[in-house]
Amino acid sequence: MSRIRIICRSPWIAHFNTGACNGCDIEVLTALTPLYDPERFGVKLAPSVRHADILVVTGPITRKAAERLKRLYEQMPRPRFVIAVGTCACSGGVFRGSYSVIGGADKVVPVDIYVPGCPPRPEAILDAILKLLEKIKLISVRR
Repeated sequence: MSRIRIICRSPWIAHFNTGACNGCDIEVLTALTPLYDPERFGVKLAPSVRHADILVVTGPITRKAAERLKRLYEQMPRPRFVIAVGTCACSGGVFRGSYSVIGGADKVVPVDIYVPGCPPRPEAILDAILKLLEKIKLISVRR
């Protein structure tokens, strides 16, 4: 059985904050609590990025954070997926054009799903994870 079929059943998520205001971080962590119960879909928070299938990125990508984000992405096992959560992670948000901000997460790593909002609701984050799971299932069916 290939690895892509395994992550369809139980994807693990790693969360990386690039220096945001913590609004999106609170919403991401809220979406992972028992109130929203993502474990019913097999989604769990990974103890390390080396065990994660999905990387959730929040905050604008600064020059310093870009290096770390790229390194974390490269440490993830394949296949790997990225979700950009919040306006800042999608496009740079209100910090776009700043001398230290290079833009959204897609400037550094390939992003599979975007969740706009400042901050997005936990329901929207969980919905994005489910849409990514559907996308993964389509990929695994094609192979």
